[in-house]
Amino acid sequence: MANIKSAKKRIKVIEKKTALNRVRKSQIKTAIRRFEEAVATGNVEEATAKFKYAQKKISQVASKGTIHKNAASRKVAKLAQKLNGMNA
Repeated sequence: MANIKSAKKRIKVIEKKTALNRVRKSQIKTAIRRFEEAVATGNVEEATAKFKYAQKKISQVASKGTIHKNAASRKVAKLAQKLNGMNA
């Protein structure tokens, strides 16, 4: 346990940030899972809507710094590839 006041504060701040990052990552995973479920059912309209939502969530999380922007781009590209494969 830290003894210095600033170190104690940093521990509190890190705990808050960690909790927030966990929530954000969970939101991304849920959005991606729902998109993949829509792709599995074969419903193009629903999959397109879920893709837009997942893309938006991933971009928001990347802008906050929870995940790296290149990782976000890679995730979106992979989802787009699945959507395009579904349309073909």
